[in-house]
Amino acid sequence: MDRKEIFAKVDHTLLAQTATWEEIRQICDDAVTYAAASVCIPPSYVKQAAEYLAGKVKVCTVIGFPNGYHTTAVKEFETMDAIVNGAEEIDMVINLGWVKENRFDKIEGEIRLLKNVCGNKILKVIIETCLLTEEEKIKMCEIVINAGADFIKTSTGFSTSGATFADVALFAKHVGANVKIKAAGGISSFEDAEEFIRLGADRLGTSRLVKLAKSEMNGE
Repeated sequence: MDRKEIFAKVDHTLLAQTATWEEIRQICDDAVTYAAASVCIPPSYVKQAAEYLAGKVKVCTVIGFPNGYHTTAVKEFETMDAIVNGAEEIDMVINLGWVKENRFDKIEGEIRLLKNVCGNKILKVIIETCLLTEEEKIKMCEIVINAGADFIKTSTGFSTSGATFADVALFAKHVGANVKIKAAGGISSFEDAEEFIRLGADRLGTSRLVKLAKSEMNGE
């Protein structure tokens, strides 16, 4: 697969707690250079990044991140605030405690509410696969479909592990044509990226692919 095709599916990501504007600006510049799908950045930098990028690359941000146990009202406000500031894509974290309690009606209602706030903006739903059973993952595919979200996403990258081939393959079996798949967390090679895409991922959350390409260019 051509690297341009891979980069076109990359949400070039920097979500470290210590991220500075200088680092975010570099992420933005790299995303433009490599024609990434978006930059995925902390909410506090959305307005600055949206103004800096001026439409050259979409700005994505995270909601209820990374633990997902914010109240629904807080997530709703975060989403509205992010969109007002210029976010075009929203990656929300579900309440994992509700999964364990089988409160799927509440999860579906929360996702549906945030999708209503997003309108025609893209909503991706992070289910943190490393903390769920296979049965729970399959159930979340159903919930994401029913709630009308645009993507189901594997991971925050802040828990015990990130995306796996098995999880993306599982998603591909259980989501319909209206829900796409985002693999995120630990994607560290172009070979792995290509395999995730082959298995059904339409987006990849990673910073390492751009770093690899830059190091190759610099002969490192």
